[in-house]
Amino acid sequence: MSLDNLNWKILTCLQENSRQSNAAIGRQVGISSPAVSERIKKMEDLGIIQNHITLISPFEVGYQLKALITLSAFMGKLKPFLEKVKTFDEVINCYRITGNENIVMEVVLKNQKHLETFIDQLIVYGESKTQIVLSHVVKNKEIKRL
Repeated sequence: MSLDNLNWKILTCLQENSRQSNAAIGRQVGISSPAVSERIKKMEDLGIIQNHITLISPFEVGYQLKALITLSAFMGKLKPFLEKVKTFDEVINCYRITGNENIVMEVVLKNQKHLETFIDQLIVYGESKTQIVLSHVVKNKEIKRL
């Protein structure tokens, strides 16, 4: 499926507000609601649209800290860690990366004690470095057409 101008307009609408109706999107892009629905379904089937999610503010639900933690895995510990990290409730995003570190995690934590306890769980897998997030500068920016 080619991403034509109409598909990109639909994607832009969804990235701005994924809860708006197909009729509302259709009015914005100039096609019928069923046509919007059909295009969205095709883009979902192709994996272009991956999820419709609700973003929750961690601070508003009681988490006081957000941190980025990098991990340089010890020899033989990367694969076990890649399985273990999926079980950590604190980890909201995790990336395998190139460079001196193998992993970058975005985590939410209740407080400093929770951070200490979490870091203690990482010690067996490698050396970690922690940066506390102060604020978002760019957040969930929409993806534009190339």
